[in-house]
Amino acid sequence: MCSQNGCELHMFLFPFMAHGHMIPIIDMAKLFASRGVKITIVTTPLNSISISKSLHNSNSLIHLLPLKLPSVEAGLPDACENADSLPSLHLLPKFFAATTLLQDQLEHALLQYRPHCILADMFFPWTNDVAAKIGIPRLIFQGTSCFSHCALEFIRIHEPHKRVLSDTEHFLIPYLPGDIKLTKMQLPALDPENIENEFSKFIAKVDESVSCCYGVVVNSFYELEAEYADCYRDVLGRKMWLIGPLSLCNTETQEIIHRGRESAIDEDECLKWLDSQKLNSVVYVCFGSLAKFNSVQLKEIAIGLEASGQNFIWVIRKGKEEEEAEERNWLPEGYEQRMEGKGLIIRGWAPQLLILDHPAVGGFVTHCGWNSTLEGVAAGVPMVTWPVGAEQFYNEKLVTEVLKIGVAVGVQKWVKIVGDFVGREAVEKAIRRVMEEEEGEEMRNRARKFAEKAKKAVGEDGSSYLTVDALIVELKSLAF
Repeated sequence: MCSQNGCELHMFLFPFMAHGHMIPIIDMAKLFASRGVKITIVTTPLNSISISKSLHNSNSLIHLLPLKLPSVEAGLPDACENADSLPSLHLLPKFFAATTLLQDQLEHALLQYRPHCILADMFFPWTNDVAAKIGIPRLIFQGTSCFSHCALEFIRIHEPHKRVLSDTEHFLIPYLPGDIKLTKMQLPALDPENIENEFSKFIAKVDESVSCCYGVVVNSFYELEAEYADCYRDVLGRKMWLIGPLSLCNTETQEIIHRGRESAIDEDECLKWLDSQKLNSVVYVCFGSLAKFNSVQLKEIAIGLEASGQNFIWVIRKGKEEEEAEERNWLPEGYEQRMEGKGLIIRGWAPQLLILDHPAVGGFVTHCGWNSTLEGVAAGVPMVTWPVGAEQFYNEKLVTEVLKIGVAVGVQKWVKIVGDFVGREAVEKAIRRVMEEEEGEEMRNRARKFAEKAKKAVGEDGSSYLTVDALIVELKSLAF
């Protein structure tokens, strides 16, 4: 389709059905639409409702296309459309399997709407075949950093972990700049026996699809990890575009408030509380949308926070009804009364960008999910790193050893969702290092400089800004 201003590029965006994957792609939709690209976001009916709220009053070039996820056919509860709300982790492989059943619907939609390309989440490897059949390029959304992806690939290819004698012995990641070392315990979902199962076969397909797609779009910016972006392109030989931080496309307060799910706290109340605090005096504690600590760990965090003497905002996922009895015991007796005025506990979803950008916030205790990590970078806030699962130990290494804008709380083991246990003393010590000590102020100064670079990258003629332009030009050259 061509308009008076030239040919209009039409992109299908297909996010994986989990908030950590949908949020950056919604941001991406706003970004591309602001450059005159027609966007169709492919999702499921229930997710389309939350995406519509997140879009708020965004560009009219963005449209939603709901596809029905055959959850029951895949052995999932009825209307189970989001990985974040699975009743059991054991159902995750079935959820991935359910998404493959969308192939015929997607193919029909592509034939009907005839977009010029599809940008799909890495967890939809089968979209490579669909795009090839339709005759359009398939871009992959890589939901982590170049650093983490390089680390994952070099470990997968060269298997350095197989040359150490124990789970706790450190090994060097070959070919990765920076002399980065890990232990076997810190590797994501590593099967030491190398036993093949349905999930490992799926991950192998994901790896294969990344290597044979048209290219990879990354939510990062060149100035943050230039050496690793070069490594990704030159050593791994992957075509890629760094277009972030995507969160910075949200400039209006209402956009920031409606980003993601509905907040569990009134935003005005949250801002009023923050406004009453001193500069850099509040530590923000949040472990993302998936991490679910038990009551013993929550109590250790509570005691560590109190012992640190810092004012705080602490975001905690709501427990399921069957867990309510356990949840009643996670706070020390009289804790909320003692912390009145000093601590704000949010049970559920929080307006994270709004909080991180407030001048009262001086530290961020994070699970090192890439969205949260990059949002912390863009806000210029030093971090206490507490990896739980996925590629989060790699992100921790980037923050603490490469960028030097954070300290590790001391997690030693990859334990998906529930996390490895960390005691109250470690919590207190790490928070004090970031909030009180000279070391923390040095990290804060470095973090502020990266925040300035992030804003410059997405600004006119910045590295990410120009990369978006170059990607649009390239896609148009393929389409018209």
